[in-house]
Amino acid sequence: MTFPSRFPAPRAVLFDLDGTLADTAPDLAAAVNWLRTERGLDPTPYEILRPTASAGARGMIGAAFGLAPGDEGYEELRLAWFDRYQSAMAVHSTLFDGIAELLDGIAAAGMAWGIVTNKPERFTNPLVPQIGLAHAGCVVSGDTTPHPKPHPAPLLEGARRLGLEPAQCWYVGDDLRDIEAGRAAGMVTVACNWGYCGSIDPATWGADYQLDTPQHLLATLREVAQAVRAA
Repeated sequence: MTFPSRFPAPRAVLFDLDGTLADTAPDLAAAVNWLRTERGLDPTPYEILRPTASAGARGMIGAAFGLAPGDEGYEELRLAWFDRYQSAMAVHSTLFDGIAELLDGIAAAGMAWGIVTNKPERFTNPLVPQIGLAHAGCVVSGDTTPHPKPHPAPLLEGARRLGLEPAQCWYVGDDLRDIEAGRAAGMVTVACNWGYCGSIDPATWGADYQLDTPQHLLATLREVAQAVRAA
């Protein structure tokens, strides 16, 4: 594998949460289908809801009710969805296969790791320890800074909390806005094919890397660090 020489040795990896570190779609989907059932509607098939999970309420309500922000009834559903989801966030949510080993490998290599998500703090703070991520070096939520992704502010805050320059960090996500935020922050970007990825082909996002598994990411981090040292 050939690595661009402009990339510095990685000192930290920042991750999106939903669809990158954790498979949270089952609980996100259950919350929106509870809203449908409560209104006398049939549940929306899970295979329709899952790809939209990284977009949070906007994705779930859009897929389940055909409404977008600004539409009549959207805000009422959004608030109801928040309340329902908060009551059952970690029923079926788990880390993706290989994530625990990836994080252990990052730490063993002397790198830090953290979480930068658009999920509001009211969800992130209780969920993170319940799914085995309490040892994150930093956790930046969607309302931690004035601007969520794709604005670079949350990623820059993550780097600041780790005591690193943005260029020393990689950002890994499963949504176009993750890659846009990472580029804007001056970080190396990774599109993770194991996530939800939405309806836009990750190959078109402009990420520095597009990787299929957490194991592939760990191998790439090690090889880039080795290549930089050798240079």
